[in-house]
Amino acid sequence: MKIGNISVKTPILLAPMAGVTDYPFRVLCKEQGAGIVYSEFVSAHGIIRENIKTLQMIKFSDFERPIGIQIFGDTPDVMSKAAKQVYNKFAPDLIDINYGCPVPKITKRGAGSAALKDLCLMDDITSAVVEAVPEIPVTVKMRAGWDQSSIVVPDAGERLQKIGVKAIALHPRTTKQSYSGRANWELIKLLKKSVTIPVIGNGDIKKPQDVQKMFDQTGCDAVMIGRAALGNPWFFKEAVALYQGEESSPSPSKTIRIKGCQKHLNDMIAWHGERTAINLMRKHFGWYIRGFEGASSYRQSLVSAPDKQTMISILNSIV
Repeated sequence: MKIGNISVKTPILLAPMAGVTDYPFRVLCKEQGAGIVYSEFVSAHGIIRENIKTLQMIKFSDFERPIGIQIFGDTPDVMSKAAKQVYNKFAPDLIDINYGCPVPKITKRGAGSAALKDLCLMDDITSAVVEAVPEIPVTVKMRAGWDQSSIVVPDAGERLQKIGVKAIALHPRTTKQSYSGRANWELIKLLKKSVTIPVIGNGDIKKPQDVQKMFDQTGCDAVMIGRAALGNPWFFKEAVALYQGEESSPSPSKTIRIKGCQKHLNDMIAWHGERTAINLMRKHFGWYIRGFEGASSYRQSLVSAPDKQTMISILNSIV
């Protein structure tokens, strides 16, 4: 698959996830075979103000390529300036526009999936970003619409393609659904029939076998993995093996999952510093030990652990 001038070796991608897809987690998923990894969504306002924390979220290594930096904002001018600054300072492989976030804190400001209520504004923002970074592809991640009475697929996709977007990732729930109910894969199929640029399916992928099911049912060009990768970067290795027609590698053992969690913790400390890393890792622990006997008790101990050494000791006790 190609997105603009970028060749994607494996069309199984890591979704941008706020508070999750930082540098250490992206590297773990890349090591397991993710075809493209994406940053957390980054505020366009924070970028143009050169906020230190915001710029730290954008930093990446060449190992992660191809990588997409996802930005969100509410005006064409701000989004255009932010995209240009990201390209000039960091040179990612692509810029992705967030039209998919359903969180009220974001949509109340007119950003994220709020743009789907005003497709003319969506057009203007998208055009401004495409014109700002002609050197690299611009892609979009979007939802199906604001609510069931305002589904924008396939109209929005056709408009985005005409503007010059090089790929569209669709999570086929509405903003009002958030993550409830079911993702309507039929909308991915409809979008694929309506545009010629790559369509990336997303939503309700829970096990590696679901990846091939989405390819088969929708005809999409790639599948984007979000929540299924939480505490489970090995998901990509299993899904890629199935996609390539190989025998699926076995799911990771308890020992492998704990060792992986410890590596994640160490990588987080190396990147963020111990104090910040310990706070950020607390949510990851529950994902890594999900399904283990006594998981709830272990999770409580890990979340309340004061330092790295205590966390490592608790993790070692699990195996």
